[in-house]
Amino acid sequence: MCKSLCSTPKDPDSVDLGWGLEISILNGCSRLMPIICGPHLQKHRCNWWRGTLHWVGYGAVYLLEGFQEEVILAWLCIEGPENPLVLYPTVMNSLPATSRMQKISVLLFLAWVGFLFYAGIALFTSGFLLTRLELTNHSSCQEPPGPGSLPWGSQGKPGACWMASRFSRVVLVLIDALRFDFAQPQRSHGPGEPPVSLPFLGKLDYLQTILEIQPHHARLYQSKADPPTTTMQRLKALTTGSLPTFIDAGSNFASYAIVEDNLIKQLASAGRRVVFMGDDTWKDLFPGVFSQAFFFPSFNVRDLHTVDNGILEHLYPTMDSSEWDMLIAHFLGVDHCGHKHGPHHPEMAKKLSQMDQVIQGLVERLENDTLLVVIGDHGMTMTGDHGGDSELEISAALFLYSPTALFPSALPQEPEIVPQINLVPTLALLLGLPIPFGNIGEVMVELFSVVEDPQPHSSALAQASALHLNAQQVSRFLHTYSAAAQDLQIKELHRLQNLFSKASADYQRLLQSPQGAEAALQTVITELQQFLRGVRAMCIESWARFSLVRMAGGAALMAAACFLCLLVSQWVTSPGFYFCPLLLTPMAYGLAGAIVCAGLLTATGLKPDPVVLGAMAAVGSLLPFLWKAWAGWGSKRPPAALLPIPGPVLLFLLIRFAAFFSDSFVVAEARATPFLLGSFILLLVAQLHWEGKLLPPKLLTIPRFCLSASTGPPRHNGTHALGLGVGLLLCIRLAGLFHRCPEETPACHSSPWLSPLASMVGGRAKNLWYGACVGALVALLVAVRLWLRRYSNLKSPEPSVLFVRWGLPLMVLGTAAYWALASGADEAPPRLRALVAGASVVLPRAVAGLAASGLMLLLWRPVTVLVKATTGAPRTRTVLTPFSGPPTSRADLDYVVPQIYRHMQEEFRGRLERTKSQGPLTVAAYQLGSVYSAAMVTALTLLAFPLLLLHAERISLVFLLLFLQSFLLLHLLAAGISITTPGPFTVPWQAVSAWALMATQTFYSTGHQPVFPAIHWHAAFVGFPEGHGSSTWLPALLVGANTFASHLLFAVGCPLLLLWPFLCESQGPRKRWQPLGSEAESRVRPEEEEEPLMEMRLRDAPHHFNAALLQLGLKYLFVLGIQILACALAASILRRHLMVWKVFAPKFIFEAVGFIVSSVGLFLGIALVMRVDGAVSSWFRQLVLAQQR
Repeated sequence: MCKSLCSTPKDPDSVDLGWGLEISILNGCSRLMPIICGPHLQKHRCNWWRGTLHWVGYGAVYLLEGFQEEVILAWLCIEGPENPLVLYPTVMNSLPATSRMQKISVLLFLAWVGFLFYAGIALFTSGFLLTRLELTNHSSCQEPPGPGSLPWGSQGKPGACWMASRFSRVVLVLIDALRFDFAQPQRSHGPGEPPVSLPFLGKLDYLQTILEIQPHHARLYQSKADPPTTTMQRLKALTTGSLPTFIDAGSNFASYAIVEDNLIKQLASAGRRVVFMGDDTWKDLFPGVFSQAFFFPSFNVRDLHTVDNGILEHLYPTMDSSEWDMLIAHFLGVDHCGHKHGPHHPEMAKKLSQMDQVIQGLVERLENDTLLVVIGDHGMTMTGDHGGDSELEISAALFLYSPTALFPSALPQEPEIVPQINLVPTLALLLGLPIPFGNIGEVMVELFSVVEDPQPHSSALAQASALHLNAQQVSRFLHTYSAAAQDLQIKELHRLQNLFSKASADYQRLLQSPQGAEAALQTVITELQQFLRGVRAMCIESWARFSLVRMAGGAALMAAACFLCLLVSQWVTSPGFYFCPLLLTPMAYGLAGAIVCAGLLTATGLKPDPVVLGAMAAVGSLLPFLWKAWAGWGSKRPPAALLPIPGPVLLFLLIRFAAFFSDSFVVAEARATPFLLGSFILLLVAQLHWEGKLLPPKLLTIPRFCLSASTGPPRHNGTHALGLGVGLLLCIRLAGLFHRCPEETPACHSSPWLSPLASMVGGRAKNLWYGACVGALVALLVAVRLWLRRYSNLKSPEPSVLFVRWGLPLMVLGTAAYWALASGADEAPPRLRALVAGASVVLPRAVAGLAASGLMLLLWRPVTVLVKATTGAPRTRTVLTPFSGPPTSRADLDYVVPQIYRHMQEEFRGRLERTKSQGPLTVAAYQLGSVYSAAMVTALTLLAFPLLLLHAERISLVFLLLFLQSFLLLHLLAAGISITTPGPFTVPWQAVSAWALMATQTFYSTGHQPVFPAIHWHAAFVGFPEGHGSSTWLPALLVGANTFASHLLFAVGCPLLLLWPFLCESQGPRKRWQPLGSEAESRVRPEEEEEPLMEMRLRDAPHHFNAALLQLGLKYLFVLGIQILACALAASILRRHLMVWKVFAPKFIFEAVGFIVSSVGLFLGIALVMRVDGAVSSWFRQLVLAQQR
């Protein structure tokens, strides 16, 4: 027997542990004394390690002492005629403490690479999206805007300030998102044709009645808003007369007090009483300014009536009280109806009819000294969104009415088009107030005419006076601003100043002799208007302030981070690669760089900028690493090794990189991405055929000991791979049906399936769609459960598996119930509405809570393995051999050893215990080979359900396609990845590129576009129908989770690219064979099913496993980093392009946020795999300790 022969000394044999360590056997079996050598030990010397010898089945297990964790080594005893005993050392559970340090090093290194990208993005953003300089100067009555006497018509008037007031009070009715055509009547395209019937046309018919009956008292204008068309920026423009900058769009839901001079502060400074009611955004913009205010929450776009009804409760009593000088009412129902239903829904007609009644009630209560202003802050798209600069978004209605005659001329044929900011100087002068200091708007001269003009030149002189005051104020602002900032165009500034000087001199001469100068007055008016319009055009063009140094530094830092990912992804598989030195030197230099930068800034008296400090820390940590890496590795490698990406993938990345410089491609990316993905899939299938990888692969190779296992049946064949490709193309085509058209393609029609079921009118169609959505939920649940059952991971009694069996159905039920309530909430009986409202709050939170609980259970007990213990007589195991008798050659021995070793592992890990009264206790662990992927699939499913809840109901079909599409792609990619043991393991660039491209395709298939109007704001109210109060982080989190759900899911699931080929090692269990007798060894019969090792091959080489995870993460970050770098360079180079703020800047912002979400998801996915690996190690260790006892 083996045990009796162990006293025979043997020649030393050794095994490489993979970390530069080796195990050697010095003596015979009776006194096994391993020697561990390697650079990780003190002074690089060999140390003797003692331990305890245990016999298990066919071999021995030696537990080493002295490590933080017990190290398990195994030797196989094989008898042969020429060599009575062969000792074969191998590592069963090697160096857990070292492996744990490697895992920590991998995660820290990925976090450091992510920090490099974050620092580059932040530095570039700080130079690209700078806000304009906001001046805190204020206009006052004591300081006229320029030299000269008071304008014509204000001399001798009591309380005159710049110009005598024409109205003492004003009612400002702000109807949010009142698009200009909402105020239009129903018209026919031609004579004799019926009028066009749209739900929103002709509903404000009282405006048309007033315009027809009292043409000299009312006017309707088409007001043009400056982008971005978000509410906060529009309110700033409507009160300051200035232009918002692009970056202000990010603070639309985090409003802050306006520091610039504005109309509301001028009213308060003059002692006027300002009463407000409506949108609570005004509370943050103008804190403590209103004499009386009624604020209502504004963020719940699903609520059409709370704000409007609250205003109506206080509007008319406040008007009748006369305790106000300016009354502001900000209605939100029209805007919320557009977000919820769109402008073509019948609810929009109801809302506009309600606003028409409000206007009629106000007109009936107006006094002669009161001006009524009805205005929309912006418009809306055909889908009810806003934020961009399309014609429908920037076009708003402006209606003015006074009980006294206001306009000398008759109604024009078509409403005049005026910039929205022109209302600010107009109201200021009509109310006798100074124009706000930073205004660049132009007064609406028609309102300063004299209706009954006794002298022909009186109206022209009044208009010229108002324009001259306006021009003086703008000229003063330009002089002050150009002295504080240098971002205005010098030549254009001088030209405009000369134009103003000439017009001002002409105006002063006309004041000396105004008689008979009508033509000269018109010339002055034209010159002043040219000056004001030129200033506005110059500011629009110039107020995109760029810091080229920061932009170049940020782009360079991102490029260096991409280069780092490319280099380290190749070095990580080299034999001499060590994990620990990766971080020590870079972190030290990075900290030193940040300290030096902070010291220099402090010494020079400058305030330390966190963005600059972070960038300096990144540069300080990156440069020494690249220098040391180049000196250590780069000089030993040819230049071609620095670009190891295959040709087709490199071409694909170059196409993606170059395409971001084209605004047409960015606009059409939703259509181009499925085409690129389909082409990539066809290329993968063709490449598999060319390389012959559709034939049976060699699944197991151990080069060191020249061992190989027999190959099983083919994993894939040509027909199978072709079927996978066809299935993928079909899924991509089906997912493309859920598309959203960009604004720049008016001929395109967005999919109607992106809207929620509540917007549907037909009851039967709604029910059918609801059934399809619930069916998609059930299909997704069943698919996941069948997959887990296929690999026997659903039979485990672990808490996470029990949650999958019982918790997931509850999540499906809760999601279906919430959809039913949300789609029919408006149709609920009055007595049940309170119950429906309560359930709409509880159900989404319950689903989210269940998902969080499931993830916590998975992190706590991630090993989904079924363990069975049986007692009985020991079973004799015979190994199938192609020869008869004992092994007679080294080749025979090489064939037999792996099979015996596998059985020894099974028996050892089976926790054998013998008792006096019972036979041997055998522990069987089922499906350890899928333990990693089972945890990943479970985690992705638990993440998918709350993310799905944030989308419209019919997006559930896209999520089902997403899981099916990912499954098919993983199988197709696995066909081209060879499995080698003990390593190194690697994921090819083709797989990583296809995975990243599928994440982009899913982003568009879920109804998203990289523009602000396409953001699904309704996601902020899932589970919070009443809003979030003053909190802004939670709605931002919900909206972000909705927008970047595809980025998160694919990043978390990225480790499946490494795990899936091992999972696909065998599509079914293999048969284990046993000879029938000694005389018929060649005749065999099946004994039992034998499980392949699958993912347990990764545990046999933990160093290569950790290296593969690091390499996978770096490759994925490289592909994403190339995209964000291309967007940054495109936005930088094309910063003066016409479409920079409409296309390139939003694309950069979405790519930057998507990169951050993806990098965090990737980190969490790799951390989950490592958590499972640690749990498996702990599970094995417990079995070993039980065996010792």
